Amino acid sequence: MTDWANQSIEERSLLNPAFCIGLLWQAARGYVSISSRGLSFEESFLVLPMVLAQQTREVLPNSTRTSIAVWLNDNPLEQSRIATRAKLLVPFSKQALLFGGIYGLIRIDSGVVVANNQWKRPVDAFLKSSSDEVRNCWKRSEFVGKWFALSGSSETLLAMLGVRP
Repeated sequence: MTDWANQSIEERSLLNPAFCIGLLWQAARGYVSISSRGLSFEESFLVLPMVLAQQTREVLPNSTRTSIAVWLNDNPLEQSRIATRAKLLVPFSKQALLFGGIYGLIRIDSGVVVANNQWKRPVDAFLKSSSDEVRNCWKRSEFVGKWFALSGSSETLLAMLGVRP
């Protein structure tokens, strides 16, 4: 576990488990709105690297009609950025998933991250009082979940992004 007292204020705000599981929860909800398959455990480790970095978040497409392959072709540096960030953020993703499981935001069922929809009302209340940047992260997380649902298997997605499980 991370020693939060030794982290900078920015890291404590951006990488805390409650915020991170919120983003993963939103991605899982977005995913299941497109596909009954659900966000795979492996894919959940790609959400934070794509959403937390403003640089990447801002160049994500506006529509799921743009495939990940086309987007990567148009943004060639993003593949290495995402792969590098994915490795760095593994401990934070794990911590968020553990936190979410303990507090009932998610469950992992047969290798799939399942969002508990009973949290929708509290999450909506939180978002109403949040900054525009937080709401944008939430919105992009939902987009990423939907985008992943349309991208094929998790193995294909991981390979396209240059990430190994």
